[in-house]
Amino acid sequence: MLLTLTTTHRPATDLGHLLVKHPDRVQSFDLPAGTAHVLYPEADEQRCTAALLVEVDPLRLGGGRGRGKMRAATPDTFTLGQYVNDRPYAASSLLSSALARVFRSALRGESRDRPELAATPIPLEVRVPVLRCRGGAELAVRVFAPLGWTVTADPVPLDETHPEWGDSRYVALTLAGTFRVADALNHLYVLLPVLDDAKHYWVAPDEVEKLLRAGAGWLADHPERALITRRYLAHRRALAGQALARLAELRLADEPSADDSVTDEPTPDSPPRASLAVRRREAVLAALRASGATRVLDLGCGGGALLTALAADRRFTEIVGTDVSSHALTLAARRLRLDRLPERQRDRIRLWQSALTYRDDRLRGYDAAVLMEVIEHVDPPRLPALEDAVLGHARPGTVVVTTPNAEYNVRYEGLGAGRFRHADHRFEWTRAEFASWVGRVTATYGYTGTISGIGDDDPEVGAPTQLAVLTRQEESR
Repeated sequence: MLLTLTTTHRPATDLGHLLVKHPDRVQSFDLPAGTAHVLYPEADEQRCTAALLVEVDPLRLGGGRGRGKMRAATPDTFTLGQYVNDRPYAASSLLSSALARVFRSALRGESRDRPELAATPIPLEVRVPVLRCRGGAELAVRVFAPLGWTVTADPVPLDETHPEWGDSRYVALTLAGTFRVADALNHLYVLLPVLDDAKHYWVAPDEVEKLLRAGAGWLADHPERALITRRYLAHRRALAGQALARLAELRLADEPSADDSVTDEPTPDSPPRASLAVRRREAVLAALRASGATRVLDLGCGGGALLTALAADRRFTEIVGTDVSSHALTLAARRLRLDRLPERQRDRIRLWQSALTYRDDRLRGYDAAVLMEVIEHVDPPRLPALEDAVLGHARPGTVVVTTPNAEYNVRYEGLGAGRFRHADHRFEWTRAEFASWVGRVTATYGYTGTISGIGDDDPEVGAPTQLAVLTRQEESR
């Protein structure tokens, strides 16, 4: 079975650093069911392709019962079917296991030689020439397209010489999009077994944690999360129920209130793309990386969506999440799985209960602070207290602020005049109002500010979210 990953990001050969596999060598890895090989059919400055080729040994696959995790009860498990099947030729859960074995560091988003590039979305194309897909091409589109991929899934005919026989249960899959390599690999790690729907081993309880870890940042909001969860966990009801409950908690943690007025994105038909919440987190992370910050405050962290992304990037050596709500901090701790993290990782993260309208000495001395969708939840008369507590007292080197663009609200269907996007919002600013606020606080507290937008930029009303990066001036320290 074969999978290829191609980029045109220049220099394209940096793909080797991201995958931690040198383009000039063929590398082989032993697997429980065979051997995996990584090679590069093309590798130059303009275009680079890494190929993962998995050779399945039917004897080793058939003889796997009783060693470690037992094989799942699938149509292949009858005696002869263990040796005569499509496993050596069609991508399946075996390919997902190979990804985890061969690209372990890349799945975690780690690259010793190119850490900044590992955290940067780059143009990627994934090809799987033969993929067993229970549900056909339509299901492949349903699971990959909501993540932002452009999906081409061509059914493979049963016999090209007899078109009247129709299509087989296999598709030739091509995905194109701009993603971090880690995100792309995690999408494949989860969704290849989902489309296969016949895992080659019994699913143990620890598979729930693997699913939540690989699905961090995207699975909780996926429209097909229930199907994905059930299939990934081999239709084991208890485990699927546990995973879906955890995902529901993550979704609740991302929404401060249950009576939201609108969703993050407009409702008219548009090409599939990452949700505004995901793009917002990516923009904030990019601003933090550009600032060079390593010790970061997430002020008003809520259920921990941004904290999870920060924890996944090892450049951030100290991460503090604060919120006035103890319940939100409990959800954040659960989302981060603090009780399960190794001690070294757990020591990077702190969760503190704190009100942003009061000075807190614990928050002083950090490289950067984030106020992501926070200020609009503060009553306008209390904003000066927040400004003083964050910019005047804590005084981080960089402050990243995001807030809705009120002008964009007309693009949301059903959002009437004078209504806010969220029931708990105390205000929503136009671009001019936000620029005026940024100008005032930077002049008052000795910062400089830059403003940009997050999301699709509408020529009339701008982007849905406004972003400001405030940088403390040297002379005012």
